[in-house]
Amino acid sequence: MKKSNEWLEFFDGHAPVYMSNPFTRNTVKEVDFLIEELNLPPKSRILDIGCGTGRHSIKLAKRGYQVTGVDVSSGMLTEAKKRAEEADVLVEWVHADATKFRSKRLFDAAISLCEGAFALLTVEDNPVVHDLAILRNINASLKRGGRFVLTALNGFAKIRKHSQKDVENGTFDPLTLIETLTAEWDTPQGKRSVLVRERGDLPQELAAMLSQTGFRVDNIWGGTAGNWARRKIELDEIEIMAVATKKP
Repeated sequence: MKKSNEWLEFFDGHAPVYMSNPFTRNTVKEVDFLIEELNLPPKSRILDIGCGTGRHSIKLAKRGYQVTGVDVSSGMLTEAKKRAEEADVLVEWVHADATKFRSKRLFDAAISLCEGAFALLTVEDNPVVHDLAILRNINASLKRGGRFVLTALNGFAKIRKHSQKDVENGTFDPLTLIETLTAEWDTPQGKRSVLVRERGDLPQELAAMLSQTGFRVDNIWGGTAGNWARRKIELDEIEIMAVATKKP
């Protein structure tokens, strides 16, 4: 039986209007930060897991990097290909599930940003198995000493957002920090929606998973899109950021 993927339904439907989201407006600033943090010369190979419409991949390619963007959503990749053509840059696009994708060619660095794959769960997914599989695959696709930048949903914010009523009705599970919510998108026929699950991460848990999958954790910062910097986590911000290096 084919495994269901509610997030795939959402991203395929949302793809045509994804770039209208306010958090996509600071891509240049975010890429400036990535280049500084990764500290790689041009022509280095960068893997973008959960690349979506390619907003980071395309800007990195424009700066002279060789980029491979991977996404499970064919709708998102269709938009990415259009935008890369408009920008006159070459990016390798791969249609694959991040829990299964491993590259035989090794990369100098990897990014997985704005919940392109990490912590977005189907109804059937075990959250730990799902996220560890993604991290192991990324680690296996990197050269020794390869750098990795990951943004994940902020578990502190999820805890502070929800009430005991949410725990009782199943909207929020305090044991796993999984939130069950309705994702909506617009279509010419009106709004559509699907029930999805997403997991928040606390810094120590994120660091433990990275260490378990072969990374040395260099820093954990606040990571909300548009506000990337070497700064402390804000308890109510949407995302946190981990910067790590593949262990020798």
